[in-house]
Amino acid sequence: MRRRPQYGETVQRKAASDPGPERLEAAARRAAERAGAILKRRWRRQGAIATKSSAVDLVTDVDRACETAILVEIGRAFPAHAVLAEESGARGDHEFLWIVDPLDGTTNFAHGYPQVSVSIALRRGAETVLGLVYDPLREETFTAWHGRGAFLNGRRLRVSRTRRLEASLLASGFPYDRREHADFYLSFFKAFLLRAQGIRRAGSAALDLCWVAAGRVDGFWEWKLKPWDTAAGALVVEEAGGRASDFRGGSFDPFAAETLASNGRIHEGMVRVFGAVLSRGASRGTGFGRTRSTSHR
Repeated sequence: MRRRPQYGETVQRKAASDPGPERLEAAARRAAERAGAILKRRWRRQGAIATKSSAVDLVTDVDRACETAILVEIGRAFPAHAVLAEESGARGDHEFLWIVDPLDGTTNFAHGYPQVSVSIALRRGAETVLGLVYDPLREETFTAWHGRGAFLNGRRLRVSRTRRLEASLLASGFPYDRREHADFYLSFFKAFLLRAQGIRRAGSAALDLCWVAAGRVDGFWEWKLKPWDTAAGALVVEEAGGRASDFRGGSFDPFAAETLASNGRIHEGMVRVFGAVLSRGASRGTGFGRTRSTSHR
């Protein structure tokens, strides 16, 4: 019996042949559109939900239905490829690894807040080569290939030209353990609130990253995201001319706990804010740092 890959483990088995970017992107688009169609159908129904418990049940059902649709489409096109998905976990052992979030913004969906997305990334070995984030409610598809640029519905994307942190609009979010560590997370929020022109908290990290790429916001940070939240969107940012890193300015790792993305021009300023807050002891006793992500959105 083949051993299942562990979470975050680099897959080893080589592809028998290179399927080429066109086939890979086409499969990702079909998968995202199938999931998006489910989201739109269920979105129209969720307005009639009477209780919070039924809303949770609906979101769970939608998550699973969307993930199944994505995995069926990818499996049909590339049955040997490995997959890491939010609901079903890791399976397979292959050079190509698909990282899937069938519904990023589950709380938004449950409340009828129109900020949800489907996120699909493809890694080849240790490198993310394809990122696709689909916003079905706005019919916006963000795509990026490593070294080939980023696009929104076929139009090339570029990050904003904002040069000063004081003039920037930022986005952020809070992880699920925010109640246990509220003061810790709020210390960073307060620091940026005092320096930036504004902060938005919209609830879909994949879209937040893509909005950095599109120049709608200038920077984004969040703790403890999962790879399916960030792998696709971070590539879109980088291919749009921006930068993704950890909070110290080091290389970005979608399997780690720190996500910082910007237009590049304000990046060092954001890193300095993190350094200043951390140096004041905000992380003392928390155990936070550049660790593998353990919570989920």
